[in-house]
Amino acid sequence: MASKSFKKNLGRGKRLGGIHVLYPNPPTLRKSPAPGYDSKDMIRLLDLRGLNITLSTVKGFVPRSAVNESGTHAVVEKLMEDVRREGVKALIDQAREFDQVEDLDPIVGKKELTQAAAGLDGDLKAAIQESIRRVRAVSEDSLPGPSTTEFHTGGSVTTRYVPVTRAGVYVPGGKAVYPSSVIMNVVAAQAAGVAEIVLVSPPQSDYDGRIHPTILATAELLGVTEIYALGGAGAIAALAWGVPGIGLEPVAMITGPGNRYVAAAKRAVKGVVGIDSEAGPSEIGIIADDTAHPEFIAADLISQAEHDEFASAVLMTNSMELAERVTLALERRVPEMRHRERIEAALRGEQSALVVCDSLEHVVLLSNATAPEHLEVMVDRPAEILDDLVHAGAIFVGDYTPVSAGDYSAGSNHVLPTHGTAAFSSGLSPMTFLRTQQIIEYGKDALSHIAPHVETFAHAEDLPAHAEAIAERFVERLDSGSGE
Repeated sequence: MASKSFKKNLGRGKRLGGIHVLYPNPPTLRKSPAPGYDSKDMIRLLDLRGLNITLSTVKGFVPRSAVNESGTHAVVEKLMEDVRREGVKALIDQAREFDQVEDLDPIVGKKELTQAAAGLDGDLKAAIQESIRRVRAVSEDSLPGPSTTEFHTGGSVTTRYVPVTRAGVYVPGGKAVYPSSVIMNVVAAQAAGVAEIVLVSPPQSDYDGRIHPTILATAELLGVTEIYALGGAGAIAALAWGVPGIGLEPVAMITGPGNRYVAAAKRAVKGVVGIDSEAGPSEIGIIADDTAHPEFIAADLISQAEHDEFASAVLMTNSMELAERVTLALERRVPEMRHRERIEAALRGEQSALVVCDSLEHVVLLSNATAPEHLEVMVDRPAEILDDLVHAGAIFVGDYTPVSAGDYSAGSNHVLPTHGTAAFSSGLSPMTFLRTQQIIEYGKDALSHIAPHVETFAHAEDLPAHAEAIAERFVERLDSGSGE
């Protein structure tokens, strides 16, 4: 792969992608702090060079906040049980307590959707439509097709993919408005062929207890018609068990990101309904070598720290010099940010760090152990390590593929597993809403070829009635037909 180059004012420096005049020369850089966390620093710098990093030890080096969900679970269980028992009354009480909304009216009508769409800013509408086009194209291209296996002795097994009939989509509110989450969830469900899509989003006190109009406008552009102003754990309970008082029937699948209470609620109803991944606070991991641009890295770390105070931002590199330059870039950029306090809290949290290892091999081990939601790869030859990066929600390759592009308009889906669950969970896609279903068809002659084996299995497992169900089909009768 060709060596990277940058445009004017973003040129490569000595072993670094772009040395700006604001930077001191390398010899004058401050001395790196020892491993550990100093809350006075913008972000902690962990020097793991010389340490024994192996498959068996690497998890001990992962920057991650300790999770104590006991209190969260207790709160969530009560909120959900209240909704199951009291229905609309509980939802009204919860809207008053958590959303500061009096006299909740959870049902969103067609007129409200039409008005929201009419009031949508033109540039934002164009951005939403372009995102819909790209996400739909990727979603439809990822759809699997049916397959049929036919045996030469007869008999066939067809595997087909069947969508759930009814899905619930949760779109968060709170610190930001997320029309992009409407797109990611709804388009994936539509591509899968889901017939009924229900959208819930928290009522907003700033909008007289209604859902944010940008959320409603996006839903209208996508053709979603069943929408409720519901938020938090109560909304998840309403989707899972239904609320007859407002005409909300239970769904079969619940998807969408949310805070820790929403994530806990989804976990609690798993088994009653299907859920997507554990989509909690945002995470970004960045793998970079000494050719990477420190300003790009700092900007991308900040972009995800902007989500909330619990967001995780981690750089993994084999270059101490790069880590130091990223530190300087963060210290210069963060004070200029609109959401400075939120960003600082996330960067100073134990879930965030700049980590320096001896080699890219160690960096890959650390990345796989971290299993970040978003993983950026900014190295000179990414193809050499890409196949080894097996644990990540989504991977963004190259200097001009920031996570922000995937959040909105790249065509990929931004609903991804967090807190290490990318090691065994997938991001949202049409597959989330599909079930595999096999259709088995054997005639009498075809069955005769496997009948002895089935009977042998049945007797070995002490299930003689299973064997009898086979043998019965080969009993000679006067009125027996061919069975074909």
